[in-house]
Amino acid sequence: MIARVIVDVPSRQTDRPFDYEVPPHMAVWIEVGSRVGVPFGGRVLQGFVTELSPHSEVDSSKLKPVTELLDTVPPLLPDLIELARWMSDKYCCSWIASLQAMIPAALKGKVERTVQLGDREDYASNLPVDLVEWLLERSHSKVKLEQLQDQFPMYAREIKEAISSGLLIQRASIRDRLAVKRVLTVYPPDDKQAGQAALAALPARSAKQRELLAYMLEREEPIALQALLVEAGATASSVKSLAEKGLLQLREVEQGRDPYANRDFARTKPLPLTDEQRAVYGELAAAVDRQQSQVFLLHGVTGSGKTEVYLQAIQHCLEQERQAIVLVPEISLTPQMVERFKGRFGDAVAVLHSRLSSGERYDEWRKIRSRQVQVAIGARSAIFAPFERIGLIIIDEEHESSYKQEESPKYHARDVAVKRAKLHGAAVVLGSATPSLESYAAASRSTLPAAGSNKDDARGAAMLPMPHRVEGRPMPPVTVIDMREELQAGNRSMFSRLLHQGLASRLERGEQSVLLLNRRGYSTFVMCRSCGYTAACPHCDISLTYHQKSRNMRCHYCGYAEMAPSACPSCSSEHIRYFGTGTQRVEEELAKLFPGVRVVRMDVDTTTEKGSHERLLKQFGNREADILLGTQMVAKGLDFPHVTLVGVIAADTSLNLPDFRAGERTFQLLTQVAGRAGRHHLPGEVVVQTYTPEHYAITTAQQHDYESFVYEELRHRRVMGYPPFCRLILVTMSHEQLTLLTTVADQFSSKLRELAAEEGWLGPLERPVPRALDVLGPVASPIARMKDRYRFQCMIKYRGSIDASALIRKALKPFTEGPPQRQVQFSVDVDPQMIL
Repeated sequence: MIARVIVDVPSRQTDRPFDYEVPPHMAVWIEVGSRVGVPFGGRVLQGFVTELSPHSEVDSSKLKPVTELLDTVPPLLPDLIELARWMSDKYCCSWIASLQAMIPAALKGKVERTVQLGDREDYASNLPVDLVEWLLERSHSKVKLEQLQDQFPMYAREIKEAISSGLLIQRASIRDRLAVKRVLTVYPPDDKQAGQAALAALPARSAKQRELLAYMLEREEPIALQALLVEAGATASSVKSLAEKGLLQLREVEQGRDPYANRDFARTKPLPLTDEQRAVYGELAAAVDRQQSQVFLLHGVTGSGKTEVYLQAIQHCLEQERQAIVLVPEISLTPQMVERFKGRFGDAVAVLHSRLSSGERYDEWRKIRSRQVQVAIGARSAIFAPFERIGLIIIDEEHESSYKQEESPKYHARDVAVKRAKLHGAAVVLGSATPSLESYAAASRSTLPAAGSNKDDARGAAMLPMPHRVEGRPMPPVTVIDMREELQAGNRSMFSRLLHQGLASRLERGEQSVLLLNRRGYSTFVMCRSCGYTAACPHCDISLTYHQKSRNMRCHYCGYAEMAPSACPSCSSEHIRYFGTGTQRVEEELAKLFPGVRVVRMDVDTTTEKGSHERLLKQFGNREADILLGTQMVAKGLDFPHVTLVGVIAADTSLNLPDFRAGERTFQLLTQVAGRAGRHHLPGEVVVQTYTPEHYAITTAQQHDYESFVYEELRHRRVMGYPPFCRLILVTMSHEQLTLLTTVADQFSSKLRELAAEEGWLGPLERPVPRALDVLGPVASPIARMKDRYRFQCMIKYRGSIDASALIRKALKPFTEGPPQRQVQFSVDVDPQMIL
C-alpha cells in the first residue's frame, strides 16, 4: 500500500503529496488523516496522509517506507483533508498550513534525535573512554543527541565522525509538544476481607502503613497519589511499601485537564419561545431534518433572544444523533456564554478558546475526537472540530472581523463553515443584530451585480428576521453629544456634561454603567510642543502608545518598548506632552471625578493573565464594581441586569481609520454596545460622544435603524466600487531592501495584468461585461514599514465568475522559486477585513 503524504515543510516547492511505502505492520492502522513520521531530505519530519493507493507512479525501488505512525486514531477526518485542500486553493496558502491550522498546538510534533552505541566492537578504541562509559551507563534508555552534546562539548568533532562512520547510531522520531496528562493513582484492595486480615498482620512498628491501609479499606474509589498524601497524611514510602506487598495498587491513570472541572453549572430548561423565535426555530429544525446544506441569516436585534433559539435548535440536532458547532467572537466567549451552553447540555459541551492552556485545549479537542461530546463552542478555529456527523453550525455575531484569521492561512470562518456544511449536509446559521453588508445584501436578494464566483460562501442565505426584543422591552434611547459644543461651553473634560451627570446619578442609585473607548493605553502618542517631535517606533512607521502604569511607550504592531522621555530627545525641551486618550487615562480621570468609585478596566493589558477575563466580569456581575470600562471587548455578549447607562467616549475612533468599512464598523460597535443597556427590568440609556454627530453611521445607530444605514452605506460602496458590489484580494509584499521590493512589486503586478488580459478580464469594473478584474497598485502600504521590512501592496478588484485565486497563484509562481532568504515575502489576503 502507498501513502500519499503532505510533509510539514512550509515551502511552495514541496507543497504536494509525496509517495511512501506503508510497512505491512502499519497497514491496518494507517488511514486518510493519519499523522506519520517520514524520511524527507535526510531528516525525519511529520506529515499527514491525504490518500491511500495500491499503486504509485514512482519506481517502487525509490520509495522510502513510513518511519512511524504517530497516532492510533487519525487526528484529521477525511472531510478535513478535503477542506484543507479547498482552503489551500481559495486562500493561496500551502496545503500544510491549512492542515496545521486544524490540529491543536500539542500535536505540532517536533523531531527528537537519540543516539546509542553501534554494533561494532571497535568503539572503545575509537571514542574517548569517558564518553563510552557515560553511554554504557545509559544503554537501557534513549539518550538525546542534545544531551550528549551538552555533556561533552569538547568532543563535538568526535561525535560527528562517530555518527557518520556508524560507531554511534542516530535515530530520529517525532514527539508531540504535549503529552496526555497521567496521574499516579492509588487503588484500594479489591478483597476487603483479605485487606482487613493483612492490616491485622502488619507489625505495630509499621504505624504509617497500618494507618494508610485502614484509610484505603474505607474507600470505594481510587485516589490520586498527591491527594492521598495530603488527605491521609501518608508518606510516599508507605504507599510504595504497601504496593510492593500487593496490598494496594499503583497505576498511572489518564486525567483530563478540564478548565471547568471545579465549576457547577445549574441545569436549565428550554424557555417558552415568542412567535418570532418559534418561526425561526421551525425553519432551522426543518433544515436539520432535511440533511441538505442551507445557509440562514438570523437578523435579530440585541435582546431578541437569539441564544435561546440556538440552544433549542442544537437540542433538536442532538436528538437526530448529529453534532453542532457554535462559533462566537473571541471577545464574546465570556463565562456567561459558556454557562448558558454548559447549563443546557452539561458534559456534552467542549469549549475551545485562546484563554485555555495548551493542555486544556488539547484535552477538550480529544473529547471531541473520541466522541465524548456532541457540541463544540469556541472562537474561529473551532470550525475544525473533528466531528463526524455535523448537523448544525452557528456563527454568532457573524459580522465580527475576528472571524478572519490575519496570519496564513488567512481564512474566514464564515466561508469555511459554509464549505464544511456542504460536506456534511448541515445547516449554517449566521446570527447578528448588525449583519455584515455582504451577508445582508445577499440574503435580502438585493439587486446587486454578481460580486464573485465563489459558490462556497454565504451568498444566497435565507433571511430569518427577529426585529423585536423579548417581552416587548424597548430599545434604549441614545443621545448623541457634539463634543465641539462641549468645548465651546468651556468643558475640556473627556466626559460631556450629560455623561458626567448620568454616571453620578447611577452611582447614587447603586446602578451600574459601561464605558467604551476602543483604544488601550494612557495616550495615543507622545509629542514635543517645542519642535513637533513625535515618539515613533524605530522598526515600524507608527507612533508609540504611552502606558502610564509601566511608564513606557509601546508599539502595538511589533511589541517594541522604551521608557517615556522626561525631555525631548530631539531639542531637549521639557515641553513633552501626552496626546489622545486611552483606557488607562479614563480610569484615572474617573477616580478624580468620583472619589471611591469602583472601576473594572478590561483591555488587552488587563486580560493577559489566564482567568483574568472571567475574574473581572465576575467581579462586575457580583456588583463589586460600579463601572465597567473597556475596549470593544465590553461591547459584545454581556448581559448584566443592573447596567442602565452605556457611554461611548469617542465614537470617532474607528470612524477615522483609512478603511472602506470604517462606517460599518462604527455603526456595528455603537449598536452592539447600546444593546448592553436596559436588557432587564430597569430602563437603559446610552450617551454617545463624537466630533462628527452628522455622520450617517452615528445618526442611524442613534435610531437603531439598520435598514437606513445599509441604504446609505450601499450607496457609497456602489459609487466607490467596493464589496458587496465586487470582491477584493489584497497582495502585500515586503523586504528589507526598498529598491528590490519596488522592482519585484512592479514585476508581479505586470505579470498579473498580463494573465488577466489573456483571459479577457482586465479592465475597470464599470464596463458592461459579465466578468471584469482590475489591478490597483503597487503602492506603499498604509503602514509602509513594519518590523524593519518595507511594505507594498496590490489590490485586486473583480466581479463575475472569475477564479481570481488561481490567477494569483499562477502569477506568484515565478517569484516563489529560489532561496527563501533572497525572496520578497508575499502575503495574499482573500476578502480582506483590514486594509492596513
